[in-house]
Amino acid sequence: MLQIAVSQELSFFQLVSKGGPIMVPIVLLLIIALYIFVERWIYIAQNSKVNPSLIGSIKTGLHDGNVNSAMALCENERSSMGRIYGQGLKVISRPMSEMDRHMEDAASIELSAMESKLGILGIIAGVAPMLGFIGTISGVIKIFYKISLEDNISIGIISGGLYEKMITSGAGLIVGVLAYTFLHLLQGKIDGFLLKMQRQVLEFKNLLL
Repeated sequence: MLQIAVSQELSFFQLVSKGGPIMVPIVLLLIIALYIFVERWIYIAQNSKVNPSLIGSIKTGLHDGNVNSAMALCENERSSMGRIYGQGLKVISRPMSEMDRHMEDAASIELSAMESKLGILGIIAGVAPMLGFIGTISGVIKIFYKISLEDNISIGIISGGLYEKMITSGAGLIVGVLAYTFLHLLQGKIDGFLLKMQRQVLEFKNLLL
């Protein structure tokens, strides 16, 4: 009896296949969500780095009267803060208000670059559960269609449609929850960088003043 029970257990892929055609877009949405999360996490981690010694190096270059050296340091940093500092240094001889505007524009561009593709995660978080719901409707329709053909209500007929109904609903909800979680994890990382950026820009302005 034990051997029979074990042999009848469904593998993960068999279970997914029971969900029917609607599982294809749900799985595709999961792959897209995972790709965006990993790609954005790496991009944000690389560009949100704050080198604590960069301000000191810029200060040294400016005290020596070598603005080009300070700008080269910012370019070599290859981070959002380096590019923001670089925009400020480009107009260092102009009024502070103009420098503020240049640095704010640079900061907006950097934040927009980090937030790129996050909207797709929001779409997936909303669409995946709806696809699961469509699978639920499809499963119910399949049950009643088979009943109408065979004029018989049996566990076998009902269970076939319930497989599709429950699997697609569960899969859609799981993908939706994952996409929603990924979105807010990335947004939290960006918000953390925004706070650090504001502190660093203030320190940079104090240095110039």
